[in-house]
Amino acid sequence: MEEARRGVTPLIRKIAEKEKVSEEFVRNGIASGRIVVPCNPVHSPEPGAVGEGMGIKVNVNLGTSRDLISIDNELQKLDVALRYGADAVMDLSTGGDIDFIRKTILDKCPVMVGTVPIYQVGLTAARRDAVVEMSEDDIFNGIEQHAKDGVDFMTVHCGITKETVSWLKNSGRLMDVVSRGGSFLTAWILHNEEENPLYKNFDYLLELAKKYEFTLSLGDGFRPGCIDDASDAAQISELMTLGKLVKRCREAGVQSMVEGPGHMPIDQIEANMVMQKTLCHGAPFYVLGPLVTDIAPGYDHIVGAIGGTIAAKAGADFLCYLTPAEHLSLPDIEDVREGLIASKIAAHVGDMTRGKGHEKDTIMAKARKALDWDTMFDVCMDREKAERYRSRGCTEKEDGCSMCGDVCAVKIVNRYLTK
Repeated sequence: MEEARRGVTPLIRKIAEKEKVSEEFVRNGIASGRIVVPCNPVHSPEPGAVGEGMGIKVNVNLGTSRDLISIDNELQKLDVALRYGADAVMDLSTGGDIDFIRKTILDKCPVMVGTVPIYQVGLTAARRDAVVEMSEDDIFNGIEQHAKDGVDFMTVHCGITKETVSWLKNSGRLMDVVSRGGSFLTAWILHNEEENPLYKNFDYLLELAKKYEFTLSLGDGFRPGCIDDASDAAQISELMTLGKLVKRCREAGVQSMVEGPGHMPIDQIEANMVMQKTLCHGAPFYVLGPLVTDIAPGYDHIVGAIGGTIAAKAGADFLCYLTPAEHLSLPDIEDVREGLIASKIAAHVGDMTRGKGHEKDTIMAKARKALDWDTMFDVCMDREKAERYRSRGCTEKEDGCSMCGDVCAVKIVNRYLTK
């Protein structure tokens, strides 16, 4: 941010070329905090910009659990995520040698990597005694270790305060807290009757972020976990707090983005995007979903893509994917692929509303008219799946597909329009 305030840098030039916007537009966006470029110099990933005027980015969550610990599986998931165009990866591991897993993913991943340090801190405290026994030093030491390892952006639940917890207690919420990090800090505040260390010592957190050059992703610890809890006092009070913290980040020259709502009726999404952009001064918005219904386990990647499309059109900048395994289990490799492609579709549709990416659809339309299957496969999001479906009942030499055969509308009209 401070470099951008002084002038155009090589990094800014790369981003401007990649995003097809002017260097000055990128510079102004980063300098003002409306665009962030998560890039810890220890990791030094390919430059990826999130925010105003940039293409909508998609994040893939990886990581082990207590019951499923396999670094090989996570690396295979990483390969799939990169193959299908993930812009970022978050390591959310909670099982096995978490330090080793994180360092391995950072070593293998060329795109920006994020983590939630309090997961590891809380789990370590729980093994000793209980999550609520983690100390302030534990929390900040954990953040510093992730920073030293090269993490580019970190989710930090700074908006959960003694005041917002009181809002939660009186809100009549159905699902209370569904954020894991949010639950750790809510329990800590209630047990210790003290202020959230991340909020109380926010200036120290800014010092760490500036020293190690990582981006703060201000977490939504009170995001709604079901449709009934959307847009309630707990969610909005936390968002108002995060808006104040965004200003403090910018004053300190620290990059920040804001995480947004989870479950939300489709008719409330646009208003929530506008509210976030207003309360958080145009900070990049990172959304999970939103999930527009609660009754589709096994299909939550579709539910999230519906909500993500509406959110992207209304101003969201960064989509966190959901997989078919959401709410059910740790995702496998195929779940990662399905979830990522669903979110990439949402991001692409959102981009088109902003004047970006439409040329790909034009290429596809022209290829379909010409029955040019190679070009269709080149431009589609999942070539492997498309080719597999195309091969059902059809040989490579045939120009149609097995749906219509000789009564293909495109073939018939092409034949007579060209006479």
